[in-house]
Amino acid sequence: MKVLKFGGSSVANAANMNKVIEIVQESIQKDKTVLVVSALGGVTDALLQAGAQASVGNDAYKEALKELEQKHLDTVRALLPIQQQSATLSLVKQHFNELENICDGVSLLRELSGRTKDRIVSFGELLSSLIISAKLQTLHADLQWVDARQLVVTDSAFGNAAVDFEATNENIAAYFRANQHQLYVVPGFIAADQQKNTTTVGRGGSDYTGAIFAAALNAAVLEIWTDVSGMMTADPRVVQNAKPINHISYQEAMELSHFGAKIIYPPTIQPVMSRNIPVWVKNTFAPKAYGTLIEQVLTANGNDFIRGISSINNIALLSLEGTGMVGVPGFSKRLFEALANEQVNVILITQSSSEHSICVAINDANAIVAKRSIDQAFNHELRSGLLEPVKVEQGLSVVAVVGEKMKSQPGVSGKMFGALGRNGINVRAIAQGSSEKNISAVLSSADVKKAINVLHEEFFETTYKQLNLFIAGTGNVGGKLLAQIHKQLVYLKDQLRLQIHVTGLANSKKILFNEDGIDLENWKVLLADAAPGSIHDFVKRIREKNLRNSVFVDVTANEEVAGVYEQLLEKSVAVVACNKIAASSSYERYLHLKSLSRQYNAPFLFETNVGAGLPVIGTLNDLLRSGDQVNRIQAVLSGTLNFVFNHYNGTKSFASVVRQAQEEGYTEPDPRLDLGGTDVMRKIMILAREAGQQLEMKDITNNAFLPASCFNGSVEDFYNEMEKQEPHFKALYNEAASRNCKLKFVASYEHGKAAVGLQHIPAESDFYHLYGKDNLVLFFTERYPEQPLVIKGAGAGADVTASGVFADMIRAGRV
Repeated sequence: MKVLKFGGSSVANAANMNKVIEIVQESIQKDKTVLVVSALGGVTDALLQAGAQASVGNDAYKEALKELEQKHLDTVRALLPIQQQSATLSLVKQHFNELENICDGVSLLRELSGRTKDRIVSFGELLSSLIISAKLQTLHADLQWVDARQLVVTDSAFGNAAVDFEATNENIAAYFRANQHQLYVVPGFIAADQQKNTTTVGRGGSDYTGAIFAAALNAAVLEIWTDVSGMMTADPRVVQNAKPINHISYQEAMELSHFGAKIIYPPTIQPVMSRNIPVWVKNTFAPKAYGTLIEQVLTANGNDFIRGISSINNIALLSLEGTGMVGVPGFSKRLFEALANEQVNVILITQSSSEHSICVAINDANAIVAKRSIDQAFNHELRSGLLEPVKVEQGLSVVAVVGEKMKSQPGVSGKMFGALGRNGINVRAIAQGSSEKNISAVLSSADVKKAINVLHEEFFETTYKQLNLFIAGTGNVGGKLLAQIHKQLVYLKDQLRLQIHVTGLANSKKILFNEDGIDLENWKVLLADAAPGSIHDFVKRIREKNLRNSVFVDVTANEEVAGVYEQLLEKSVAVVACNKIAASSSYERYLHLKSLSRQYNAPFLFETNVGAGLPVIGTLNDLLRSGDQVNRIQAVLSGTLNFVFNHYNGTKSFASVVRQAQEEGYTEPDPRLDLGGTDVMRKIMILAREAGQQLEMKDITNNAFLPASCFNGSVEDFYNEMEKQEPHFKALYNEAASRNCKLKFVASYEHGKAAVGLQHIPAESDFYHLYGKDNLVLFFTERYPEQPLVIKGAGAGADVTASGVFADMIRAGRV
């Protein structure tokens, strides 16, 4: 004997019903079969709504019933041969006449009791099962339609009645002994109490009906046919890479279904588990797919000690605490009695070992009545100050990691909460049963999607980690960065197990988002066609999206962009900054950004602030982390100035050489930041700060070489003024040349002091043979006291700067 149950989507219309009938026909060729069916898709909700409308005197219920009647009549006409329709059409009309009479009575009385509501919704399963029976009869199947209300006995808790298994099992066994057919068609969901009143066994109860019949008949298997190919490691609507679960234990299936997995109704498992009857979840629309087989405990292999991740939304957390709880026997009993008296179901419990506090998670809809009942139960303690008033937190969800074999695998909890913490997901409460089949965490509903994806990636996606990039700035460096990312996508996925999604792009006018990743071959066109928006709009969307492994990349030189870092770090979004403004702002803000980075587990990386793609800051940090101490730094830190002084020899005007440097992409948008020394001041200050020195811009000595008149007006005015000041620049060059020296703009840091300025560099200096746009940094430390640690290479240019940003981005993603 096999029991096959088909859900509402499987019997939603005639086309779907024909698929059901094909599966049933194949089954009855081999085994006696019980077919349990749900109502046509959407019918149960429509019936409940019609009853509710009738109860308040809203005549809209009449039109709703007509639409439902027409839906069933259309199904009959589409499903049955025309010569064999009349009897079934008449049966449908009779049932709807009865249903309309019931609703008319509800409308007259303005009352909808639980008993009447159960009677109304029962018509859905009755009609669908009768229609399918009629179709199978036209195919000459040896079948019997069975009214579940005649066999399944429950109490009178209408809406969610409890089954009397002793009476039910006896009824079913006796009925099947007395009737010998190859197929039995049974309406799911419905039953009857001792007084023969129609009851229902809970929403989703058709699964339960199937389990009840399977257990009573000791069936070989219970097949649950639905519209998905079995249970998944997570909700595929939330997790793009959710995987099918081929095999799962009864206990794991119950845990997952309890915590929100909608594939199977939670009470379904218990009757079949007691008889060791396998449950096979299959897809009506892909019958050859394996699905999920639920049976006794399975042995975990490799990393499959976690079976799935599930969640329940609309949760409220009630917290009760106070000294009046400590060591008081029966305290918890009083709390749970208060909730039970109001029919409030407790989803999760956690209590501190000191007994000073206890909190319970319940359905959000019950929060008010639950608080009132607890306040009444502990009125004396609350008035005397032994307890604090009940705290109610709403807008929460429970996320559960489920696996039968977790107890034999160390570190699961650490892995779970470590992954959540790294992504800035705050856990409000934790519960783990002594059986260790599940670890549950209460968190903000706003974080649920992110949390489930983070945990799924941690436990199931061993092949790669997805990185969501939000890039501000699509100019010269930004464009090079996007090209480099595009080129390296396959390499990063294959070699570093990183799947890069450029999820957001912004320039000064437009913002563009795509959670599946922006097409990097076509990003310019897409951004040009995108919606207008500011950097603040961009950041707001990033925060709202709340995606895992998010990295914000600033490749601008814009102060407004640098001002948003705090908002991102506070949401655990890593910040990679080419922009020097933040790290060179006030020392207080610099420390604050560093502190936020640590507090929210969000890297704040700015390697390209000094030396473009050269590993200057990284090397400095490595020295300090390994216990070294920096005594002195000497450096040529401006690729722009080095380029200019390497190319200026008095034969071409100084202004023309600077213009060439700007055209080749080596200068800041305003070259005066380079030539005036401001950019170099920022860089040496950042290095000093990273070395542990408290330093502000005002503390740095700037021996400037640019005449003050060059700072007036626009950038073009600046070039014009430099042309006028050509004698000044030629004099600087000639003086150095007369001493067989070169001009270099050098930054230095020693004994807590920093200075920048133009210097004459003799031939024996490390700086003398520094060509093109190269930078050179000399670290004199305790370990390198006389022969410094030297870092040398290109310190300017879009390509090398982009590559430095890219490297920081990868570092942030691999934390």
